[in-house]
Amino acid sequence: MIDRYTGKEMGHIFSLENKYTIWQEIEVLACEAQAELGTIGITREEAAWIRAHANFNREEVDEIEAVTNHDVIAFLTNMGSYIDADISDGEPKPSRWVHYGMTSTDLGDTALCYQLTQACDILIRRVQSCAKICKQRAFEERDTLCVGRTHGIHAEPMTFGMKFGSWAWELKRDLDRLRDARKNVAYGAISGAVGTYSSIDPFVEEYVCEKLGLAHDPLSTQVISRDHHAYLAGVLATVAATCERIATEMRALQKTDTLEAEEPFRKGQKGSSAMPHKRNPITAEKICGLSRVVKANAQVAFDNVALWHERDISHSSAERVAQADSFIALDHMLTKLEFLLEGMVLYPEQMKANLNKTRGMLFSSKALLALVNTGITREEAYKVVQSNAMQVWSDIQQGTDGPAFRERLEADPACTLTKEQLDTIFDPWSFLTRSKVLFERLERLDLD
Repeated sequence: MIDRYTGKEMGHIFSLENKYTIWQEIEVLACEAQAELGTIGITREEAAWIRAHANFNREEVDEIEAVTNHDVIAFLTNMGSYIDADISDGEPKPSRWVHYGMTSTDLGDTALCYQLTQACDILIRRVQSCAKICKQRAFEERDTLCVGRTHGIHAEPMTFGMKFGSWAWELKRDLDRLRDARKNVAYGAISGAVGTYSSIDPFVEEYVCEKLGLAHDPLSTQVISRDHHAYLAGVLATVAATCERIATEMRALQKTDTLEAEEPFRKGQKGSSAMPHKRNPITAEKICGLSRVVKANAQVAFDNVALWHERDISHSSAERVAQADSFIALDHMLTKLEFLLEGMVLYPEQMKANLNKTRGMLFSSKALLALVNTGITREEAYKVVQSNAMQVWSDIQQGTDGPAFRERLEADPACTLTKEQLDTIFDPWSFLTRSKVLFERLERLDLD
């Protein structure tokens, strides 16, 4: 029996060696099913012989295919030569039962779906690992103050642990989507030329699929409908987008003018051939670049859904490239993301400096609400707060050392807030009195 290749690299799953191994197993299982069914003449002894002697040689298959121009026929010819190698001339050849009543897509589509489940299993573990790192680091940094940004502009104080927590939740959703997509693509079909079982009993399909851990397609038209594959490709694109979101944030935080976080920079690493001082976020940039490939490949899968009548092969050439590329790229992205999440270097003192960069303006929302609570209208309160904030902005833009936001409010007769009220307003932790609930929710996040 083939194994799940749980420890193998993603590239192996889409190799000819792995595909032919799965093809061999499907053909052997079909023979065993036919022997158990007992309707076409194959004996259990012949099925056992096929099981014991079935084999292939990839180079030999390639040589045969160069003549036949048909991959399945080339494989079956090569496999049959091994099955019959020890059979004397004039004796019945057990290989005659191989592929009995089947068509090429019965073999190819069932094997492909099995390969996709193998590939999904690897990605599921990768996403799970990244999510667990994010959850752990969220609690480690739950009290690390930093500025929150909207539109790239300083907004209100938050903690860096919230960033990790947000990523953990998104990766959990990706994990759930991947598991669902794996189930959705775990189908097999052995139903003949147009799906009517004209030359093969449905029992064979059910038997083979059960042994492979697949569901049998309730009504295939020779092909397993590509909506299964399109759904999976869409999920891969979504996971890639998550990786890109995290990597984009890490790149933004590593900018020299921000420098609140930095991806690992190993001993001996060099950032630029021309500028020795550079420490570029190359790994995060790689993740962002590969995300574009995975997202673009999803369009190929959606285009593959519509085939002529019961089947054509316009999908086949495209998905042989797009599926392997997407899985291999995303596997690499997740491996690199795990490296970044584990090794991300944080600079809390720089976060504090950035928090104070706008001279207290990010406390404007608290000042606005406090003024409303004194009895004036929101419009009046907004005018007081904004007018003072704009003066601070002007000082910053001109590079002058004018009064900070709090000092301007204290000096403004229209601002009736007391010193005690301002002390509360200008405490960054006043924004985070309810953040405990975020981490209570995160504590309950199940990533197994």
